Amino acid sequence: MIRTLKHIYYAVAYYISWGLFMGVGFLISVLSLPLYPWRKRGGLHKKMRAVQRALFRVWMRWFRACGVVRITWKNFDGPLAPGTVYISTHPCLIDAPLLLGRLPDTICVVKPAIMRNPALGAAAIVAGYVTGSNDVDMVRAVAEKVQAGASLLIFPEGTRTEPGATLNPFKPGFALIANRAAAPVRLVIVRASAGFVTRGRPWWKIPDVVPATMELSLDREWPHDPQESAAALSAEIESYVRGKMSA
Repeated sequence: MIRTLKHIYYAVAYYISWGLFMGVGFLISVLSLPLYPWRKRGGLHKKMRAVQRALFRVWMRWFRACGVVRITWKNFDGPLAPGTVYISTHPCLIDAPLLLGRLPDTICVVKPAIMRNPALGAAAIVAGYVTGSNDVDMVRAVAEKVQAGASLLIFPEGTRTEPGATLNPFKPGFALIANRAAAPVRLVIVRASAGFVTRGRPWWKIPDVVPATMELSLDREWPHDPQESAAALSAEIESYVRGKMSA
């Protein structure tokens, strides 16, 4: 009986969590529409990112309060340098908003579908996020933003890790951006409960284990080396991350 009541509680809390995310996201996107004509202004981008960062932190507090997801942060206590390319493993759907709520002023490379999403699109555009639909233009645009002082969050796998895989092959876009911007690369290792909004699993399906757990750990940094090619940097980091994930 107690187990059944707990399962019902966590199921309700889980769906409320997504309701809050989608409802607030839709509201922010609607409120962003009047700002669309000024969407290319850097000052507006920064202010919108600050609003989103605050809302993502509220979402984290909700998780802590209801207990449906237990989030652990490691090595995030020190100052986080701006103008950094933050790369992360990508096991589940919510690691991006959690990291955007914790990292300093940070843009994100998103899929074109996000820009078309009524709950996220307008706010993402006004925040200065960049779509990965055109690789050459994307690298140039993001590198300019990083050079101007914004940080970048990007997932080198390009999508969530395939179920049963340690890591998807890395795409070198992050290294191209870092080299062009002369920026350091900093790694975040994310681990999450099995079956928690993983690739191929719909968000509305309750995780296999509740409460679910997530661990986000800030790992090593690769300073900019003008003598190292983007391909070599990407291969070096991928090899390191595979070793960490297999340990």
